[in-house]
Amino acid sequence: MKKYAMVVDSSVCIDCKGCMVSCKVQNNVPRGFWRNWIKQTTPDFSLGKLTRTHFQPGGCMQCDVPTCVQACPSGATFKDQETGIVHVNEPLCIGCGNCVRACPYGARFRHPEKRVPDKCDFCFSAGRLARGIPPACVDTCPTKARVFGDLNDPDSEVSRLLREKPTVRVTSQNIDTQPNLYYVTATEPADWPGDVEFPQAYSVMASLVNPLVKVAVGLSALGVAGMWAKQAFAPDPEDDDQGPEARHPESTASKQD
Repeated sequence: MKKYAMVVDSSVCIDCKGCMVSCKVQNNVPRGFWRNWIKQTTPDFSLGKLTRTHFQPGGCMQCDVPTCVQACPSGATFKDQETGIVHVNEPLCIGCGNCVRACPYGARFRHPEKRVPDKCDFCFSAGRLARGIPPACVDTCPTKARVFGDLNDPDSEVSRLLREKPTVRVTSQNIDTQPNLYYVTATEPADWPGDVEFPQAYSVMASLVNPLVKVAVGLSALGVAGMWAKQAFAPDPEDDDQGPEARHPESTASKQD
């Protein structure tokens, strides 16, 4: 059993956006959307001295307590216990968008054509991990700001970095999702995640839809009702969250594909 994770040394990020572009190309991310991002701080000259701009790469945190999974009424969003990666089972998705709003990192968007959530999966679906190749963003980074590996392997580079260097994890204000992206030392900005936004109907649905029904939803009357609701109530793509740059406008994501 593996537990994939990423350690980011944001102090060496130069904001070249190579990670964003390579991710977009490798995973065929649609125009106007992104699976990963680079945040930045704004220098503060109020103290009479120059302060450096700090860049912080990010993406789906592959959380151990994923609120997106909790918010999904159909079981389409799930955490793979064999890899630690949070995936989307597209045939089970009813298009409600709950998971998009429940992610405090803005790491999900609704695919404008498929009408299902899209997100980083460490390039698992692109077949890179099966071939022993790291995610495209890691492969492309010229300064090696991103390091990828298996936390359950004590000899992996991510395990070594976590032993040797102090790290922090960026968490939401109202819940610790236990993310599996770690940042070396004093990463900034550390307060950009939003609150977890569970829909009003979530508490009611959570009490009615048990795990067995979630798995069987595609074959049950609930699945039929969900597909009807998807068509009747799902907003147009342009009204949905469009990934990190829409949820967090301070992102420096390039507008060019």
